[in-house]
This record gives sequence, C-alpha cells and structure tokens, in this order.
Amino acid sequence: MANQNDSRPTPLGIYDRTERPVITAIEIIALGLSAVWLIGSAVFFLTLDTGTAPAEGEPTGIDSLRFIMTMLAIFLPVAMIWVAATAARSSRVMREESRRLQTAIDAIRHAYVAQSQGRGAINDQSVQKKLDEIAAAQKKTETALAMFHSTRDRAIAPAPASAPANTAEDQVALPLGTRAEDMAPPLSNADFIRAMNFPETAEDTEGFTALRRALKDRQAKELIQASQDVLTLLSQDGIYMDDLRPDMARPEIWRKFAAGERGRAVAALGGVRDRSSLALAAGRMRQDPIFRDAAHHFLRKFDQTFAGFAETASDTEISDLAHTRTARAFMLLGRVAGTFD
Repeated sequence: MANQNDSRPTPLGIYDRTERPVITAIEIIALGLSAVWLIGSAVFFLTLDTGTAPAEGEPTGIDSLRFIMTMLAIFLPVAMIWVAATAARSSRVMREESRRLQTAIDAIRHAYVAQSQGRGAINDQSVQKKLDEIAAAQKKTETALAMFHSTRDRAIAPAPASAPANTAEDQVALPLGTRAEDMAPPLSNADFIRAMNFPETAEDTEGFTALRRALKDRQAKELIQASQDVLTLLSQDGIYMDDLRPDMARPEIWRKFAAGERGRAVAALGGVRDRSSLALAAGRMRQDPIFRDAAHHFLRKFDQTFAGFAETASDTEISDLAHTRTARAFMLLGRVAGTFD
C-alpha cells in the first residue's frame, strides 16, 4: 500500500494535496465482508428447503413478498457495509486534511513572524536614520545659534590692550550697569513672530535674521531658549509641531489670557486634539522631572512674554503668532499641565 503521508513542500512550506490510492485497507475490508455475506447468503438460500410448490388456487403475492424479503436480506447488509466503509474513508480523509491544514497554519505563522521580524529590523533602521537626520538638523541649528552668540560677543567685547585708545568723541557714555541688550533697538512684532517659528531650513535667511534680532532682546531670548529646550525634548518622543493641526482660538481669547484670565475662560487656547501627542506628553510630564521642569519654565516664559507682546500687537499679529511652533508647543503643554482647565 502506498504511503499516504508523503507530501511535497511548496515554497511557503505548505504541503500540497497528496495522491491517495484508489483502493485502501477500508475498501479491502468492505470487499471481504461483502463477499463473506454474499457467499453465506447463497449457501443459506440454496440449501434451504423451500417446501412444496404452492397449492392450486394459493395467492401468488406471497411468493413475490418472499422474493423481496430475500433480496433485502441479501443486499441490505452489503449496502450497510459500504456505507460504513464510505464513512470510515471520509473520516480518515478529514483527519488528514485537518492535519495538513494545521501544518499550513503553522507554516504561515512562522512566515509571518519571520516577516514581522524583518520588517521590525527595517523599521529600526528607518527610525535610526530619522534620528540621525534630526540630530544633524539640530546640530546645524546649534551651530548657527553659536555663531550668532559669538558674533554678538565679539561685537560687545572690550578692545585688546594693544589697540589704540579711542578718543572721547568715539566712545558712547553708558550709565553704570547698562547692558548691551538694553541699548539694542526694540524688537519688532514681525521679527518676534518669525523668531518664534524658528528657521524652516538651513537656507532660510529671513528666519535666521529674525532669530538673530530676537536673541538680542533679553525677554525674547529667554523664551526662544525655553522653546528650543521643550521642542527638542518633545522630538525625542516623535512629537513635532508641524504635525499638529490645533483648533485656533480667536484673538480676543488670547488677549484674555494676556490679561491674566485662566481656566475655562481661555480653554479654547488648548486646541491640540492629537490624542497620541497629548498622551505621550502627559506621560513624559509625569515620569521625567527634567521634562516637567523645562515645560513649566517654558509656560512661565511664554506667559510673561506674551503679556507684553499683546499690548502692542494687532489681532492679525496675534493670529500669526498662534500658528508658530512655539505657540503650538504652548497649546500642547498648557493643556497637559492643566492651564486651561
């Protein structure tokens, strides 16, 4: 008898349907039982004395009924034998198919796990590449900021001892304790708004120019540094302000906030609805004390700076400020910290 468990593996490891023999042990047993029964029936009926012929006038229906009962007695057990044989073979086929199906499911599961692991490795490489790009961009920004600081420091540094002394006409008389920031021209609202959004790219000359001017203003400089800190920390969790699409509040709501109102009166300022960003920021706020301190420091600086900005800003300028990255970080962290509750 052929081996019924032979199978051919496919490229996925799933086994094809095997060729089963036409005659199996079940059919052989059924044939044997049928032959035994038919031989036994033939012997029985051939050796059975059927008696004398029916008398004249006896109904012939009795012979017909006897013939039918004889046929049933001979062939009905044979039919039952083959019904049982068919059921046994069907049961065996179902067991084999069930076993083959289980093998196929296991193969698919293993293939899926292997594919998931391969995809995970690719995702890890993509994430690492993205982190490297972020680090490179951050390094460029820090280099630019360092260049601005060094330029300003050289501008306000005292002249070397070997340099010739300036005449009294060339020197500007500064009162004692006056800082360079106090002598800088006032920062325009347009430059302040542009600086709060930070340069878009390394080639954004207008953004870097506005940022350089804002860094000369003491209050704006503190807010820029606080904003840069929280934006860097948020990026570590994959939260980027450009991905947020908050519901923008009307300028009069921002003016209420600048006037000192808190809670539900200014709840519209917390327009960030991104659940994943809110959940990540809230979890970081609870678990990371460095992030929590940076966030609260940023919220205080934004509160103080915006109060002065709102005094001279128009409604259009307030709306423009609300679309900056710094303002979106304020909406996100303010909602997480409960400022608008």
